[in-house]
Amino acid sequence: MVDVAESPRLLLLDGHSLAYRAFFALPVENFSTTTGQPTNAVYGFTSMLINVLRDEQPTHVAVAFDVSRKTFRNEMYPEYKANRSSSPDEFKGQVALIKEVLAALRIPAVEQEGYEADDIIATLAERAQADGVDVLICTGDRDTFQLVNERVTVLYPKRGVSDLSRMTPDAVQERYGLSPTQYPDFAALRGDPSDNLPNIPGVGEKTAAKWVVQFGSLEQLVERADEVKGKAGDALRAHLGQVMTNRQVTELVRDMELGLHTDQLVRQSWDREDVHRVFDTLQFRVLRDRLYQTLEAAEPEAAGVLEVEASRLEPGTLAGWLAEHTADGPTGVSVRGTWARATGDATELALASTDGAAAWFETAKLTPEDDTALAAWLADPEQLKVMHDAKGPLHALSARGWPVAGLAADTALSAFIALPGQRSYDLADLVLRFVGQELRSESAPADVQLSLDGGDEDQLGHDEAVRARAVLELSAALDDELGKRGGRQLLDDVELPLVGVLASMERRGIGIDVDYLEGLESSFAAAVAQAAADAYDAIGHEVNLGSPKQLQVVLFEELNMPKTKRTKTGYTTDAEALAELYAKTEHPFLEALLRHRDASKLRVTVEGLLKSVAPDGRIHTTFHQTIAATGRLSSTDPNLQNIPIRTAEGRRIRQAFVVGDGYESLLTADYSQIEMRIMAHLSDDEGLIEAFESGMDFHSATASRVFGVAAAEVTGEMRAKIKAMNYGLAYGLSAYGLSKQLTIDVAEAQRLMDEYFERFGGVRDYLREVVKRAAAEGWTQTILGRRRYLPDLTSDNRQRREMAERMALNAPIQGSAADIIKVAMLGVERALASEGLASRMLLQVHDELVLEVAPGERDTVEALVRREMGAAHGLRVPLEVSVGAGATWQDAAH
Repeated sequence: MVDVAESPRLLLLDGHSLAYRAFFALPVENFSTTTGQPTNAVYGFTSMLINVLRDEQPTHVAVAFDVSRKTFRNEMYPEYKANRSSSPDEFKGQVALIKEVLAALRIPAVEQEGYEADDIIATLAERAQADGVDVLICTGDRDTFQLVNERVTVLYPKRGVSDLSRMTPDAVQERYGLSPTQYPDFAALRGDPSDNLPNIPGVGEKTAAKWVVQFGSLEQLVERADEVKGKAGDALRAHLGQVMTNRQVTELVRDMELGLHTDQLVRQSWDREDVHRVFDTLQFRVLRDRLYQTLEAAEPEAAGVLEVEASRLEPGTLAGWLAEHTADGPTGVSVRGTWARATGDATELALASTDGAAAWFETAKLTPEDDTALAAWLADPEQLKVMHDAKGPLHALSARGWPVAGLAADTALSAFIALPGQRSYDLADLVLRFVGQELRSESAPADVQLSLDGGDEDQLGHDEAVRARAVLELSAALDDELGKRGGRQLLDDVELPLVGVLASMERRGIGIDVDYLEGLESSFAAAVAQAAADAYDAIGHEVNLGSPKQLQVVLFEELNMPKTKRTKTGYTTDAEALAELYAKTEHPFLEALLRHRDASKLRVTVEGLLKSVAPDGRIHTTFHQTIAATGRLSSTDPNLQNIPIRTAEGRRIRQAFVVGDGYESLLTADYSQIEMRIMAHLSDDEGLIEAFESGMDFHSATASRVFGVAAAEVTGEMRAKIKAMNYGLAYGLSAYGLSKQLTIDVAEAQRLMDEYFERFGGVRDYLREVVKRAAAEGWTQTILGRRRYLPDLTSDNRQRREMAERMALNAPIQGSAADIIKVAMLGVERALASEGLASRMLLQVHDELVLEVAPGERDTVEALVRREMGAAHGLRVPLEVSVGAGATWQDAAH
């Protein structure tokens, strides 16, 4: 609990007003969770809340909310706020999330049926003043200016919710030329379009303020209305009834029966676990960091700093330290150095042992004996090591000639399995959460010495030792967490062994035909230019084809095309909307515009690849294990998963990936319809299983059952419909979604789904059961036990709940596919090594593996890959592997 200062201060916030401002201040497309829940209003509100709590240091706090648009004011004036449009779909549900944030922070959220947030604020402000407490009101509603006095200040947002004006009595006087007590009289004369309160025709703010000052009050103005001359006077007298109604409506209630007293609003300490839970769901890692950094005083038990006594190892002492301290348990290892594009260097290592010892040393100062001892220790699988986000350090150590074995834990991976769906697994954040301590450099020894390069080596070395100790302690805490949540076997058997495999793949890279790629870039640049020229010809003038505003003018004003979905910046010009417009109109401008967009994307992709070619003539992508909550690997720098393969132009890019010197060919292998095979396995649907076992084309076999025709009579249209159904059901496809995909009406799509489920009842029952079970347990699970936590399955917000239901359908299937391909990668890598083959694995992209085959090993490698991928997991439907080989990635397609 926060200590009450000498001058207690109550902070009151208008929840809806500030949330709405935050929504329009931050672009919704930039703020959403991986589940698709928009969070821009929540983010902006929470950010503002943290700032104002930090800057104002209130001793009391509460947030007031409107309950509905119907209040006692509608009885006075039925048209009150009647002009307001419904809230944007993306805003709906975000107020509930804001209330979850407030609950975690132990800040009261106050609301009362029939009243507005302003009335709650006015009432609480009155009570606080009577109790000797000053008041700060944070709101975007100017009606609260009537509450301003020497003890009440309004913090009014100038722009968005970040820039606040302090509206004191002097500030109100300066801005409007009148006192706060006169403000509601002025507001009644001025009117308020946002509340649907009419103004007096021809009377603006200056005239309204002048009248209030001249006559002293609205009451006096009404009594002496005949003294006001001219057209303005005539207008005033004609609208006195509306003015008096406005005055009644704008008066805030200051004596509501809330059953809440000032001392109940004293700032409370928050619950750390609740904050983590809510901020994890919202994926607000940066805001959580700010919360802890700026509002420590609110922590009930402020986290202590992780204290570590660490020694700097002198040259020649490392072997002895290792022998003395690393025999009885795992050792925390932290590496300072560089690693990028699978290369790097380890400049400093720190070690922390279970006996409490910690040490650090600079690699450049190791003696030959130290070097030998360290290399042997790192390579010893019996000497267990614990690291955080280990793949980068493995690259740095490998560059020094120190391969690592015995990796017992990677705390980033442990946290990922325990808490899938976070945006980041920062060490300091995890240590604060699970160990309850902070990582701070000020815990370093005082007698630091500057190194020759100007860096504070003792400081840096000590910080590295703190990280090593933190990793060791965090690993133990996460072991407990995995014990509660499951996932230890998945970590030990799949994710940890995969770290070394991915590191090796990154170092190998894949060969690139740079000349071919440069020619391709020129070709796509020419296509971009031609598409632009064709677009200009179609409308008779040039336009910025990348500007939504200019496109809106061309499409909806010049060409008068059917309107697309309305957004806050106008009618959308996204790819889906333009494709639909073109299907309706077949206008040549749209055809050229879509062609321009496609060619531009291809050109950008090729430019990115060219920039990524390393001096060895190969591209070394970076694989990530902790990005996708489903467990799928992701690829960055460059992203090799976004290379289009469904179009001829996209496939030309794959032609640039070539076999390297000393190797015979590239070999690709992928699973055939793995997600549908997993669906058949999980649902145990006999119809799906029979379709796979028939040996026929799967989609034709299932279409045959749905439409009740012989397999030979299945048309291409029938197959396309059932293919969309087969894959769509695993992603929570609705009748509406199917109708959009197949360009049929929703009723026909629903009939098609009904017929499908009539034939495949096991699939229907499985889909129902997986959502029902997930709602009861709070999570779904893959075949190998990877969990996906979905708290929104029980949300009162329909949008959030339906999104979670779609994820509950998809996560077990897509996650199982991700697990199986990882097991296959481990099997292929081990088999290549055990059989002494020179061929090597280079890439994993979705369900496909790419290998570089050494001369004379083609048949052996193909058999090995088929065997290991086929045996990755036993399903009721066997895993089928397709294989191809060729000089380029595209030539190896199958």
